[in-house]
Amino acid sequence: MTLATAPASTADVLHELDVARQSGPLQHIVIPACPHLLLRLRKVLAEPEPDLHEMVRIASSDVAMSATLIKAANAPVFAAGLPARTIGQALNRLGMDHVTRVMTRFLTERAIRIHSPLLHRFWERSTKRALAMSYLAERFPGVSADIAHTFGLFCHVGMPVMMQSVKGYSGTLVEANARIDRSPVATENANHRTDHAVVGALVARVWRLSPMVTAAIRLHHDLELLAESGAEPDINNLIALGLVAEYLMRRHEGVDQDKDWESHGAAARDWLEATEGDLLVWEDELRETLDHG
Repeated sequence: MTLATAPASTADVLHELDVARQSGPLQHIVIPACPHLLLRLRKVLAEPEPDLHEMVRIASSDVAMSATLIKAANAPVFAAGLPARTIGQALNRLGMDHVTRVMTRFLTERAIRIHSPLLHRFWERSTKRALAMSYLAERFPGVSADIAHTFGLFCHVGMPVMMQSVKGYSGTLVEANARIDRSPVATENANHRTDHAVVGALVARVWRLSPMVTAAIRLHHDLELLAESGAEPDINNLIALGLVAEYLMRRHEGVDQDKDWESHGAAARDWLEATEGDLLVWEDELRETLDHG
């Protein structure tokens, strides 16, 4: 069963994943468990008034994560006055939203290890994409910065998961990057009867991320949706913003744009009603964030 046809809705995506997990090509994919500390963090955040003391306890329970938070609080973009030396000081300086994002990134990266040179800088780029997504979301009313950040972080998470559990996937990545007659996702499906968008959505499903994030991950290479009036607006918002974020990252890195932008960048701009001038402003305003992301 090749999952090559895009589902029509979020509900269809969730159903597709559940069926494929039981009897399709996803049943042999090994999905790392959601980290215990991340589950605790999400439980705190689900409360009407999150317990800041519990946030500090969670952050302090892992030395490396504590160090990461303090380092983030002392980065130039946040640093002011005396350096932060404790988790409490870091939380006060960064704010709960940013602390949550740093902790989520840290715990996810630890849970899904990457050892292949083919995915060099994977988590670094995922972090930059997430930061760009949250920045862009703040410019579009109705788009949650937290949802956008989560999508940006997990967008391509199917790649390292497939690298860990699918035989021959490293060769598929090399082939996918070399072929010009079909998309990388088509090559993945031809070789493995599934692709990183589907597997990434399964990770989001298993980790109980937002259904909106799960659907957007599943559909982020089905870019024809940007031109379909019947597509779910919230999903298209994330897909379009993801394309723009990738465009801005590549501009920042000084590398060529990918095929997705070349073929669907205009559709993304149209969906967002963004101009070339907007892109230039966003590129300038994001420069410092991406420098230190």
